[in-house]
Amino acid sequence: MNLSVTLKCCSRARLFRNKAAVYHCRRLSDVPVSSGESPPSPGQEKPGRTRRAPGKAAVLLFPGQGSQFVGMGKGLLKYGNVKEMFAVAEKVLGYDLLSLCLNGPEKDLMKTVHCQPAVFVCSLAAVERLNHENPAAIESCVSAAGFSVGEFAALVFSGAMNFAEALFAVKERAEAMQKASDLVSSGMLSVIGRPQANYRSACVQAREHCLSLGIQEPVCAIANYLFPDGRVIAGHKEALDFLQNHSRELNFMRTRLLPVSGAFHTALMQPAVEPLRDILRKIEVRRPEISVHSNVDGKRYMHDKHVRNQLAKQLVSPVKWEQTLHEIYERAQGQEFPHTYEVGPGRQLGSTLQKCNMKD
Repeated sequence: MNLSVTLKCCSRARLFRNKAAVYHCRRLSDVPVSSGESPPSPGQEKPGRTRRAPGKAAVLLFPGQGSQFVGMGKGLLKYGNVKEMFAVAEKVLGYDLLSLCLNGPEKDLMKTVHCQPAVFVCSLAAVERLNHENPAAIESCVSAAGFSVGEFAALVFSGAMNFAEALFAVKERAEAMQKASDLVSSGMLSVIGRPQANYRSACVQAREHCLSLGIQEPVCAIANYLFPDGRVIAGHKEALDFLQNHSRELNFMRTRLLPVSGAFHTALMQPAVEPLRDILRKIEVRRPEISVHSNVDGKRYMHDKHVRNQLAKQLVSPVKWEQTLHEIYERAQGQEFPHTYEVGPGRQLGSTLQKCNMKD
């Protein structure tokens, strides 16, 4: 099914944020406490728009690939537009996503081409639940971020993308990433290191090892910055084997291969960039109505072209999640944290946030 036909049959599918307040985008540290100031007298400059204090604001975090599990979405069908969202997903994707989420089989759900759309739809379904149970959380949301594919869900929530179009982009993204992964034996390695661990040096050593094996242009690089001393390193399989075999000398306390099919967010994903860029040119993208932060540098999106460029660049750039959290939660000393909601399957992002806070 081509893009125009897909979106025509799905034109009714939008994630509505009609109850949500729209704010100019700023970091939480820039949000002053609302005060009962009187209107300005003639000649006085009009004050800026009243904003929520951080302790009364909300932040939504959207998970990425790896958070999926068989049975996710089971308790969400009774909320809002969730059934319609899954019906639209079946038209866009060409298969029954709801059945896959609820019943598996797990080996199919774990595939990149399936789990990325599944996490995307289930995350936005979780927003519907949150809006039903705690509408104030939606109305008071001033900032959002998503991990990898979760960034698409954050952008839909923010009003920057249409649900059906974003889902189509996620589908094409996942397929392009899978094709890129099939070209090289590669993967991703979760690493928790000691304070003295030098992750960049470790990657250099792993690449040198690959060169000694005759591998040309080996790739081994940090793919995710999770929290202090927490990284994901991705690249050629031989490079990851080297890191695991020399973990003690490299000051790695714990390593674990992730159940993914390729080295996402590294140069090995370069073949997927242009297919995604091409799709992003064809869909409507708007400036987010709240702050949405890019994985590439942690900064908020400024305009539609910025969104398109960063989403394509994200495929070959590390996910700077730790830096993103610092950007979102930066605030004046003594100010309260905003209320934070992880919307989607799993609870990894909340755990990561706690680990980042422990170092602050």
